[in-house]
Amino acid sequence: MTCYSDHFVLICSTCQGAMSAEAAQDVLNARLPDGFETRMVACMAGCERAMTVGFQAPGKAQYLFGDITTSHDLSALVEFATQFGDSDDGWTSASDRPPALFAKTLSRIPALPSGGAS
Repeated sequence: MTCYSDHFVLICSTCQGAMSAEAAQDVLNARLPDGFETRMVACMAGCERAMTVGFQAPGKAQYLFGDITTSHDLSALVEFATQFGDSDDGWTSASDRPPALFAKTLSRIPALPSGGAS
């Protein structure tokens, strides 16, 4: 199994969705690839699509997913974590992501450029 360093799954701690943020964190902590860490974050401004979950790592695109409501969604996030971790730049197309996340992708933010602004 690949071990990733500095890869984070951010879970909105204020979202009031179908499952608690703590329950989602427990499931993800047990199933994410080695080297991923979950962090609770107060509000990621996805309130209309609760629960929101983000992915970030240095040098990689960042993602925000919303409407995370079921164990199937959590399984898709675990699958995405491996895909994200294996990617050099974090960039994935919608058709490559787990199908359960297709309509749940709220944003993809490109990685900050290395070496300063151009």
